[in-house]
Amino acid sequence: MIYSDLVNKKTKMAVIGLGYVGLPIALEFARKISVIGFDIKADRIKLMKQGIDPSNELPSEAFNGCNIRFTSELEDLREASFYVVAVPTPIDAHKKPDLKPLLSATETVGKVLSEKNYVVFESTVYPGCTEEDCIPLLSRVSGLTYIEQFKVGFSPERINPGDKKHTLTRIAKVTSGCDEESAGEIARVYELVIDAGVYRASSIKVAEAAKIIENTQRDINIAFMNELSMIFNKMGINTYEVLEAAGTKWNFLKFFPGLVGGHCIGVDPYYLTYKSAKFGHHAQIINSGRGINDGMGSYVARQVTLKLSSNFPNLKECKVLVMGATFKENVSDIRNSKVADVINELKEFGVKVDVVDPHASPDEVRQEYGFELAGTIQGPYHGIIVAVNHDEYVQMDEPYFKSITLPGAIFADLKGIFRGRISSLNYWSL
Repeated sequence: MIYSDLVNKKTKMAVIGLGYVGLPIALEFARKISVIGFDIKADRIKLMKQGIDPSNELPSEAFNGCNIRFTSELEDLREASFYVVAVPTPIDAHKKPDLKPLLSATETVGKVLSEKNYVVFESTVYPGCTEEDCIPLLSRVSGLTYIEQFKVGFSPERINPGDKKHTLTRIAKVTSGCDEESAGEIARVYELVIDAGVYRASSIKVAEAAKIIENTQRDINIAFMNELSMIFNKMGINTYEVLEAAGTKWNFLKFFPGLVGGHCIGVDPYYLTYKSAKFGHHAQIINSGRGINDGMGSYVARQVTLKLSSNFPNLKECKVLVMGATFKENVSDIRNSKVADVINELKEFGVKVDVVDPHASPDEVRQEYGFELAGTIQGPYHGIIVAVNHDEYVQMDEPYFKSITLPGAIFADLKGIFRGRISSLNYWSL
């Protein structure tokens, strides 16, 4: 049985894709069993061999005591019998699922797959993707027969970048298999490292669907908050004060308005709407929520320019400081950051923009979005937008902000972290 062979180190696990999801999984398992960590990017492998997480999520101590070999060589994967695929599943320019990374990783596994091997997919996909897209590819490339000669499962990742409390081992894990035997074996393997316990889904499709609705549910709830923010802004009511009051009821769901980006919440709902359309169903609520959240960057920029123009007649002479470029607080991840939408819209109005972020890589920002991060803050500014609530920004105070702004400057606090702390500047929040 595969579980016994892994525990007794008769075979190895291989984790394909060592990003925000794959590396923590690989290291955690490497404390219990032998692991091969595989990534196609040799430069990332070189860093991991030195005990450095290229994503800046894990400290060097996380590599200590791990039985793991990092590689970008295909042949090294032949030593494994249990493969975990944890690669990104983005969307394309038309907001359709982009399965190229997933199918490429699947083909890689297919080239080394042997009889009695297991393949578990962790990448977030639409229900049916594993069985309809991945398994046929595995069979074709390997020449092996599904279920008879190799087993497949799906166990969706639930890692939350930047969250030091809800870490991999502390989050319950959903697992599934292609038959009763594989479901049991896969669950036992994950139970080696998941302290919070394992939930065995009834099928691969159920596990896929469970994951996709986790992020879609959050997206819809945040969209509702964003729409409320637009309504209350017209009424002259502070949204955060409304939510604080409503939150005194025990069953009120505590979501907040904001920019919705990143590689999960801003992406995964499109996988579900894509698949639902294949069945002839137009997902009205999901699509509506996506429309609201995708438009928030432009909305913020328009509100800021309206307020700027009321105090400073010539927008083209205005200079605004945007604080934060990552998709969420205290991470270096800039993927699908909606802060870029704010910046681009401000520039469309002719506003000069300086962008700073203590966590983001200047090279990655330049390559992904085409603008530069400022090395230093150089005022005076006509406006400040605190777009991401990094810890470094939360600690700042109004005297500092006044020291880098002109009289009448606008202070846009997108996360509401300075509510009640700003009195002299023209304060506005979602």
